[in-house]
Amino acid sequence: MPADLAVVGLGHAGLPIARAAAARGIHVIGHDTDRTTVDELNSGRAPSGVLDRAEVRRMLAGGFRATTDPAVLGKVRTVVICVPTPPGEDRVLDLGRLEAAARTLAAHLSPRTTVVLESPVYPGTTEEFLRPLLETSGLRCGSGFHLAYSPSRVDPGNRRYDVANTPKVIGGATPACTEAAAAAYGRFVEKVVRARGTREAETVTLLENNFRHVNIALVNEMAVLCHDIGVDLWDVVRCAETKPFGFQSFRPGPGVGGHGVAVDPDYLAPRVRTLGHPLRMVGVAQEVNERMPRYVVQRSATLLNEDGKSVRGARILLLGVTYKADHPDRHRSPAVDVGTRLAELGAHLSYHDPHVPQWHLRGQPVPRADSLHEAVAAADLTVLLQHHRTYDLQGLAAKARLLLDTRGATPAGAAHRL
Repeated sequence: MPADLAVVGLGHAGLPIARAAAARGIHVIGHDTDRTTVDELNSGRAPSGVLDRAEVRRMLAGGFRATTDPAVLGKVRTVVICVPTPPGEDRVLDLGRLEAAARTLAAHLSPRTTVVLESPVYPGTTEEFLRPLLETSGLRCGSGFHLAYSPSRVDPGNRRYDVANTPKVIGGATPACTEAAAAAYGRFVEKVVRARGTREAETVTLLENNFRHVNIALVNEMAVLCHDIGVDLWDVVRCAETKPFGFQSFRPGPGVGGHGVAVDPDYLAPRVRTLGHPLRMVGVAQEVNERMPRYVVQRSATLLNEDGKSVRGARILLLGVTYKADHPDRHRSPAVDVGTRLAELGAHLSYHDPHVPQWHLRGQPVPRADSLHEAVAAADLTVLLQHHRTYDLQGLAAKARLLLDTRGATPAGAAHRL
């Protein structure tokens, strides 16, 4: 066999799996239908926001190769599917790429292969959608091949937890499927947690991401309330997080970005409406979080008005346009909504982000500030959307005419905070 493991879908979820396995000496093949992605990886270049170039080169030195050739999928012991399942215009997950990957794999599936799905899906998708497609190979799940689901727990930029030391949840279509998948992952992760089945494992992602989503919505609502009644929310959070039980600290911001959080509330929408049990709390949380970019724009307009200026024609500098601090990933970053709304109101936008050399809104390039301190001094309003460690916020606050801090990162009194 040319490899032990094939990872299908070389994006934000697939590449960290491939890197973790390769680091333990496992021979890994990466499969993707995008020729550009494959060529970049094989030449040692890293996709932005996923891995750095040194990590890719170490993978290549360990034998990793990327390919568009589906024939390799029939020559491995384990296949992990990490293709995107984005929401469509109706907010229902688009399983088109998963279907295509499953049909491709079925055409090459070898007996006794273990297949694990990691893409975000509805509970029930692994057995009701993926299994029948794979069984078109003529093999039967549980006897001809093993099938399991494992939630992706990749946290981009996390310096403490990666794939190897984050517990891996596994739920198989049969007990034997669970054990086969657990054995495969046990070669490169420290701890495997066995779920009762695929549906339970699929629902883990919903619970984990919705937990974060709902709690962020709570502090976002608190941010609006505290501003209206003249209370420093950031001081409230600082004090509350000293409680050693019954409280977990979350912080407000201009919105919720990332690869899963803002999408997950809609995973169950078709099913829960049929069952008559809508996830009302999650739906409200999504409404709250989706309002935050508009609230940031509203606060920006108010600050400018109080300074005798209009948004129209104002020079507004946006600091940090990634969805996460100290990381280049811009997936669903709230900076897009904030910037788009400000531009529609006639503001002259510029931006600065040490991780983003170019940024576009609605297909148009946004000017990048080369000299940060000069740009802050020249702007009518500076809006901190993401707090990167490289920002000297005390120095920037001293130079800014107006500074709106949506992350609570500036010292109290140094700027207007969300």
